[in-house]
Amino acid sequence: MRPTTDFAKEGLFNILNRMIDYEDVRVLDLFAGTGAISFEFYSRGVPAVTAVDIERHCVNFINETAGHFGMKGLNAVRANYLVFLRRSIERYDVIFADPPYDMPGLAGLPALACASDVLNDGGLLVLEHSDRYSFKNDPNFLETRNYGRVHFTFFRKAAGKGEA
Repeated sequence: MRPTTDFAKEGLFNILNRMIDYEDVRVLDLFAGTGAISFEFYSRGVPAVTAVDIERHCVNFINETAGHFGMKGLNAVRANYLVFLRRSIERYDVIFADPPYDMPGLAGLPALACASDVLNDGGLLVLEHSDRYSFKNDPNFLETRNYGRVHFTFFRKAAGKGEA
């Protein structure tokens, strides 16, 4: 696991403060790890946060912590991100994805997420990645922000881009 640094997390949420109304969105945190981003979204008033990770101990930690603090709208699910994106019947307004920086297929993750019905039309995808990637030519690209070695690229799903 490589938790998002406090510096990068602060920068991310400063940007998101201008882009979304926390009380009106459903958030999906892919590759949730420790759940730090999920907990941050929930603490800002997001009523429904789903944290997805393949590691059982991460999912157990998130669910136990959420239960301990009475966070009824935060739920962690153990799943492979590809399977989750293909099978989920839930829909989200924001997807935050922090995959391993060396993950095979990372470059295709924005297209996959924006093509899925998991992300609502007009929904926001935030991808954390290293400087090895540039997504400026992606049709859903909004902007990239750098915080040291951490890069956040923002995408907005256009209407009608989901699966048929």
